[in-house]
Amino acid sequence: MARLGRPGLTSDQKAELWRRWHEGEGYSDIGRAIGKFPASVFGVLRLFGGYEPAARHRSDRHLTLPEREEISRGLSGGYSIRDIAKWLNRSPSTISREIARNGGPQCYRATIADDKAWDRASRPKLCRLAQNADLRRIISAKLSQDWPPEQIAGWLKRRFPGDEVMRVSHETIYKSLFVQSRGVLKKELQKHLRTKRPFRQSKQHNNRGARRGQIVIPPFLISNLNRV
Repeated sequence: MARLGRPGLTSDQKAELWRRWHEGEGYSDIGRAIGKFPASVFGVLRLFGGYEPAARHRSDRHLTLPEREEISRGLSGGYSIRDIAKWLNRSPSTISREIARNGGPQCYRATIADDKAWDRASRPKLCRLAQNADLRRIISAKLSQDWPPEQIAGWLKRRFPGDEVMRVSHETIYKSLFVQSRGVLKKELQKHLRTKRPFRQSKQHNNRGARRGQIVIPPFLISNLNRV
């Protein structure tokens, strides 16, 4: 049974939601599988524009929480930055920047520093459309003229054959429209798409043959009716 309220989804529920979405299942089927209402499933899909967000992971180049705890212990023990860097096999400049951006030697706390680093890493990187006002203006004008993203991407290749900066894939255009957290293309431009959908559909999604609004009669009842 679906749960009331807005407790959010666990990592396992999110993984199951996206797996079933990629396989073409509808909101109701996904909701029953993960114990959520169809509206909750729709909300998650719309939030991400129908695109599964990439799994986050830490780069090996970045400091880990155990390393930050060693830094904190080293500072408490009065050791120098070079000593701490030697223990961790890191450059002194890396340790120095880490301490400076987190309040200095007297205020440094490992868990707080680690949380801040994780938050900084989650900030979305600017895509090409966000960095190129001319390209953004051209694409917005073409969308307003009811050009589909595939046609726009092909036209850009022909119009600017030797200029990579003025070229972009149709998927990037779709993502810029559907994933509104990017803040690149105005949401109003979605109405010019032929499908009129609020987000990208799964390639496996197909409503044909779906028995919506129909009462499904169990086989044993059908056999009893045939005997009457």
